[in-house]
Amino acid sequence: MDVFSADWPGICRRVVAAQRQVFAASRSSEERTVYDGVGEGGDRTLVIDRLCEDAVFAELEGLAAQGASFVAVSEERGEVAFGSGGEARVVIDPIDGSLNARRTIPSHSLSIAVASGPTMADVEFGFVHDFGADEEFSARRGEGARTGEGEIRVAAEAGRLEVVGLESAAPKWAGSVLAELADKAYRLRVVGSIAITATYVAAGRFDAMPARLPFGRCRGHPADRARGRRRRRLRRPRAGRGAARPLGALPDRRRPQRGRPGDGPRRTARLSGGSTLAVTDSPKLVKNVCS
Repeated sequence: MDVFSADWPGICRRVVAAQRQVFAASRSSEERTVYDGVGEGGDRTLVIDRLCEDAVFAELEGLAAQGASFVAVSEERGEVAFGSGGEARVVIDPIDGSLNARRTIPSHSLSIAVASGPTMADVEFGFVHDFGADEEFSARRGEGARTGEGEIRVAAEAGRLEVVGLESAAPKWAGSVLAELADKAYRLRVVGSIAITATYVAAGRFDAMPARLPFGRCRGHPADRARGRRRRRLRRPRAGRGAARPLGALPDRRRPQRGRPGDGPRRTARLSGGSTLAVTDSPKLVKNVCS
């Protein structure tokens, strides 16, 4: 079985149903604040993290039993090969916004991406479920993006940054970003789940989101650390380079990209502290496989 021909919306929705049971069984912050070691991502792992990840891997094991080969990349287990492994990747964050989930703040999400290779440019399918709003976002390469069963459409490009989503909002770095945005943005919103915020940008609900590191590379890359010491002027990303497409997602490789509306960010700007401000009018879903 080809992993890309699987019913990914159905798989993701079954995972969502299983995760709902996990959250229903632990309704208080005290019940959810139980740890189970350290995950491959380096953070302390909550029991609910493990259980939500188990729900994903139960589906992946069923997929592998049908003959599919791929490598799962998860925040808790790291890389796990199914079948013969190969180039295909299934990238999972079982709870994006674990702090929110632990504190019973409803805005947290399941985030899954399916890619034909190891880079952002290889993503073929993306899915995010927002448990707070009980809303799903999905996209497939060349087919646009959907929220639930409806197609995502965005309004014409606005002339200013009216609403900017802020994530990873630790005070030690957010202060400098806020100072830079003081004369650029009208209002800020902090959801607490970068996957939700990214989909809000892609859907035109937010106009932009700052990120601590450039998109398209994984944390700790030497080039990122070097570039983080410099500040760049507003620039347009060059076509065909995944690292220069912070919020461009799932372009159709079969057709030229130039001049197609909604296929990537309008612009990016480097803020102080190595952050990137990504602004987009894309109607296509984003999954940052390095987060």
